[in-house]
Amino acid sequence: MGESIKGLKRTAYCAEFNMKNVGEEITVFGWVQRQRDLGNLIFIDLRDRSGIIQLSFNDNTDSDIFEKAKSARTEWVVAAKGVVAERESKNKEIPTGDIEVMVNDFRIVSKAQTPPFEVEKSDSVGDDVTLKYRYLELRNEKLTRNILMRHKIAKIAREYFYANDFIEIETPMMIKSTPEGARDYVVPSRVHNGKFYALPQSPQIYKQLTMIAGFDRYIQLARCFRDEDLRADRQPEFTQIDLEMSFVECDDIMTMAEGFISKLMKETIGVDVPERLPRMTFEEAMNKYGSDKPDTRFGMLIEDISDWADKTDFVVFKSAIADGGSVKAIVAKGGAANYSRKKIDKLTNHAKGIGAKGLAYIRWADEAPNCSFAKFLKEGELEELISLLGAEKGDVVFIVSDKTRKALTIMGALRLLVAKELDIIPENKWNYLWITEMPFFELDEETGEYVAAHHPFTMPMEESVQYLDTDKSKVKAQAFDLVLNGTELSSGSMRITDCALQNKMFELLGMEQEEIDAKFGFLVDAYQYAAPPHGGMGIGLDRLAMLICGADSLRDVVAFPKVQNASELMSGAPSYIDGVQLDELGINIVNKED
Repeated sequence: MGESIKGLKRTAYCAEFNMKNVGEEITVFGWVQRQRDLGNLIFIDLRDRSGIIQLSFNDNTDSDIFEKAKSARTEWVVAAKGVVAERESKNKEIPTGDIEVMVNDFRIVSKAQTPPFEVEKSDSVGDDVTLKYRYLELRNEKLTRNILMRHKIAKIAREYFYANDFIEIETPMMIKSTPEGARDYVVPSRVHNGKFYALPQSPQIYKQLTMIAGFDRYIQLARCFRDEDLRADRQPEFTQIDLEMSFVECDDIMTMAEGFISKLMKETIGVDVPERLPRMTFEEAMNKYGSDKPDTRFGMLIEDISDWADKTDFVVFKSAIADGGSVKAIVAKGGAANYSRKKIDKLTNHAKGIGAKGLAYIRWADEAPNCSFAKFLKEGELEELISLLGAEKGDVVFIVSDKTRKALTIMGALRLLVAKELDIIPENKWNYLWITEMPFFELDEETGEYVAAHHPFTMPMEESVQYLDTDKSKVKAQAFDLVLNGTELSSGSMRITDCALQNKMFELLGMEQEEIDAKFGFLVDAYQYAAPPHGGMGIGLDRLAMLICGADSLRDVVAFPKVQNASELMSGAPSYIDGVQLDELGINIVNKED
């Protein structure tokens, strides 16, 4: 059994002390990060959530205290009381590196088994181990710092929106299953046998109902759940800073979000961002960057060379154009030295893996440029293209031809990959960007049908409503996305408040009236009692924290994350439940996996 901390009260956290505290007697609690026994000297690096401070024991230390310090091991919980002194050998790597604590009271509160990995070196240990012992990995200074930053972001969000008259309203966690784009996580009901609740993919409908209820401005740090395949910037459960506003237009919502971003960046990492964030239409983003979430920190913009390509005898280019497609190119400045023929072949395979039929190139490493399709060009055509693109000796040009949207998407992905391989993406640059004038429908090139690009409550632009039945390609949404350095942080829109238009939207999604009534009848009914014009957005708290912390994955900013197959290694979730529970719920498991 460990020693009591009775009579001891923490003075402050470890990293909060500095030279101004020299001569003061303080009390600190924490975990032993490292113990160094030099015979007549013992040093302990004591760690708490704020950081590290050095405890010092020497010939003047009480012998019992010295022996306890001698026995202390990594990850033991200890308490220490002593006088702050200036260190002889200073450590500039930590904030408290100029001081140490000359200990006069030392207590071993709790002993630990030898941990399965060194906490301070957990970055080099596999996920299968660290996530199993996540509570240990969270002691790592980097992860601790990330979780504290996430907390700070949440705190700033609440402070900002409270100050702007938003009301925090909690919406239900068990709701009616409605189509929102991803599969629902469902919860069986014992009372209503055979029926299920769904965990919310977002609080969308409920926050709109708060506007109809008259609350005017709603805010919630909302937990959301989506049963979809995971990746580095996706978890099955996530948090969004969710807001909704009445009597506004898109610009009002975006302006409100800009104020939050400005305050957030200044108070977290001391970065000033413009009061008015740049805006770019969806079409411009796709045409220049090949993405609706473009990374604008570097150039290498996509160029359309279709007019030039159509004049050549290269059948690959001409066929794509004849089929209504286009030919797109990027110029990797100075890329010739990096991209050997072997590396270009590897990039070509990657391009094919993401849907390209091939990858044409011009590599200008020597006196004359090497063009992969030169034999199909007439005299002067290569020089004309090089001039058109502004390519120079030392550059590489990559070219893709296909259906226009497909060619753009492929080229957008290649643009990012090439930029990473050339290491031209600047660090410590924060390029926020609004994407506006979003298409209301997307063309499914497999079926040739238009499908909804947004949730069914999104308001189309007034001038687009006339095309709902005649030309879906012309319908634009009153919607907008917030992007940071190529990552989508938020989607927002104005909402439909007209019952007839809302019904029409459901019908355009292929829903029959019976299905509309069954799934959304309560919302349609609510609109019959008068609804204010309203709209809102949800900012991904996890993704925002990931980017601000410079983390590689959402796992690094979530306390207890899931892995690729949506399981949690530490607790073993999901797990089987016993037969009694299944019987109560009226559930029979078939094709049960071992």
